Amino acid sequence: MSFSKYIWNEGYAPEMASAHTHLILVGSVMMMIMGVALWFFPRPTKEDKRYNHDLILITYWIMAISTALRFISQVLLSFIYLNWISVAVSIFSTFQIIAIVLFFYSIWGRIRSVGSYKREAKGEKF
Repeated sequence: MSFSKYIWNEGYAPEMASAHTHLILVGSVMMMIMGVALWFFPRPTKEDKRYNHDLILITYWIMAISTALRFISQVLLSFIYLNWISVAVSIFSTFQIIAIVLFFYSIWGRIRSVGSYKREAKGEKF
């Protein structure tokens, strides 16, 4: 983007801005949120059937690979327009969404307040 604007004195394609934004927001920020959620929330209860460590690991790999491939596809798309590249961008975007949904499905049982059941047993209302 810098070369396009400052060296070649041309603008850059909207696909470059989209690639850059998705790399930052989905690739960095969303994966950081996922990592902090794993660290922050309490361990799953023994009754929690949704949490699966292997599924979380697979989710991270799906997210990392699909984000990287989406970035590469959008950069290519900014230089040459081929229909199969735009389809690839949509497919990789779908995999990103699937990874986010799988992650939150798996971790949903861990999202709870640790001490709230003790306060509720004492009759405290929230």
